[in-house]
Amino acid sequence: MKYASIKAALQKSWPIVCAVILFALFWTVQQAFAQDTSIKQGERLVTIYDRGQEQTIVTKATTVRDVLAEANIEVSDIDITEPAVETQISGRQYNVNVYRARPVVVEDGATRARVMTAAQGPHQIAKAANTALYAEDNTTLQRVDDVVAEGGAGLKMTIDRATPFTFILYGKPVEARTQTATVGEMLQEKGVKLGKDDGVSLPNETPITAGMTVSVWRNGVQTVTLEEEVQMPVQQIQDGNMPIGYKQVRSAGKVGKKQVTYEINTQNGQEVSRKAIQSVVTEQPIGQVEIVGAKNNYSSSLNEWLLALRTCETGNNYTRDSGNGYYGAYQFLPSTWDNIARKTGRGDLVGVLPSNASPADQDALVIANTNMTAGLSTQHPGCYKKLGLSNKPPAQ
Repeated sequence: MKYASIKAALQKSWPIVCAVILFALFWTVQQAFAQDTSIKQGERLVTIYDRGQEQTIVTKATTVRDVLAEANIEVSDIDITEPAVETQISGRQYNVNVYRARPVVVEDGATRARVMTAAQGPHQIAKAANTALYAEDNTTLQRVDDVVAEGGAGLKMTIDRATPFTFILYGKPVEARTQTATVGEMLQEKGVKLGKDDGVSLPNETPITAGMTVSVWRNGVQTVTLEEEVQMPVQQIQDGNMPIGYKQVRSAGKVGKKQVTYEINTQNGQEVSRKAIQSVVTEQPIGQVEIVGAKNNYSSSLNEWLLALRTCETGNNYTRDSGNGYYGAYQFLPSTWDNIARKTGRGDLVGVLPSNASPADQDALVIANTNMTAGLSTQHPGCYKKLGLSNKPPAQ
């Protein structure tokens, strides 16, 4: 009887309970809608995650950089934000992650580097350490237990390098890498399935070592397409004011690329013949313009050097008397002439005016004078600068 009374009471109150539940749901939805509509036109709700902290702001800022500034969050040049700081914000709700730079130790064999980076992935961390990772390399990221011993670094990345080798696959050489131990394992790793006419340069059990070459060939004629360089054209502009050997690139060029298909005949692993059957330029070369020196210093010929010097001094006139105390093709002062004559054991020339001496004697004494002194830079400075002559006479 008591149970029946309770049941009857519940049946009577059930509509009231349902009404209360519906009102609660309606109120909750209304509150959520009111909160959502509290974001005015042109505003957006941005949630920022930084160092494990979450901060949400309502802003009219249009870029991530401006949002962070409004939230009084500073980021350095080596910190990373996701999205990037220059990203335009779209939509009414947005999330921004801030990754702070921290010291990371990178172990690459015997090389250890400590870098400050906000990078999260192995390739990005390696890039920060100025090293490259290849697809076959393995990396391990682990926390550092002894932070003090590692100079404050709390994270260490260890690189296990794959072994580099040259792989010639049906006539096409590539620089390859592998973590496998033997040639057979490497072929399996690279997905190379040998046919009945295929051969391998080394047995399957051969250990893989750095720098080795492994060749796989197919006896008979086959076609191979290789990428090759197209040499860039070089235009050289001569500059008569600069010495021979001078070169300056005015406009840098660039080599092009082409795909060349060869028909290769291989027998027992040896290439018997190769014929190009098609060539397609995929990247045109860019010509280079160079400025090259054309000023002759006559350093390769003694006769040319002497001719250039006396032509500059006197127009190639061995009997020249300038009327200012200088004589001969090379314009000697008599005192200098006599001094050089004595030092070279040519007493017969002492007291002889240089303009009256034979051409051979004048040549001999100017050579001696130049070699026994500081050279043309002090004895004939005008012609030395004007012609760019070598300071000392050539040997021949």
